[in-house]
Amino acid sequence: MKTDTLFTKPISKQFEFDAEVAAVFDDMLLRSVPYYKESQSLTRRFAINALENGGIVYDLGCSTASLLLEIERMVAKTENVRLIGIDNSAAMIEHARKKTEAYGSSIELFEGDILTFGYEKAQVFISNYTLQFIRPMVRDGLVRTIGENLNEGGVFIFSEKVVSEDPKLNKELIDCYYDFKKVQGYSEYEIVQKREALENVLIPYTMNENMQMVKNNGFKSCEVLFRWANFATFIAIR
Repeated sequence: MKTDTLFTKPISKQFEFDAEVAAVFDDMLLRSVPYYKESQSLTRRFAINALENGGIVYDLGCSTASLLLEIERMVAKTENVRLIGIDNSAAMIEHARKKTEAYGSSIELFEGDILTFGYEKAQVFISNYTLQFIRPMVRDGLVRTIGENLNEGGVFIFSEKVVSEDPKLNKELIDCYYDFKKVQGYSEYEIVQKREALENVLIPYTMNENMQMVKNNGFKSCEVLFRWANFATFIAIR
């Protein structure tokens, strides 16, 4: 796993999931997302709970397919479970394919647009820090599509960076997060560089906006599985 040093030099463009990012992405996740392993463990647990009778699992923005590989190991490659990863980054899919081939995996990988992908009826949809990169004007439509392609009782598990409705608290949450990143070895310069690269690329919602969005688009309920400062994992039930 290569170490993330992308923002030790001046940025020349907005953040994108290109070959440079894909090469260090696993390290970036572990050092940039608080309690990433713990939130992913919860995601796996509740996804597998929903697969009692099998079904399709879609991972939207699957990046290097780490989560799908872990789910596959736990469901023991049963014939009645299909694991499908979709990402619009060719570099991410290339890394994912190398991983899945190395493990002899049967995960299906597609380079494509999650907004227009031809989904089959599924039991689980997963989205890890992906919705926040979808423009608000089309984000609702994507969540509606997810709901329409879930079986009754199916689940949508998603993690997002969130903002507070209170400006003072929001600043304190951001400060808390930046302190976390410093502990992980990122310099003040790297933190500022990445923040500027993500400006107007990552557009987070509040907790309530995320929960209301799924409830408005075909889901019976939505609960918070995990939260640390301004990072949260949700589960929505169709």
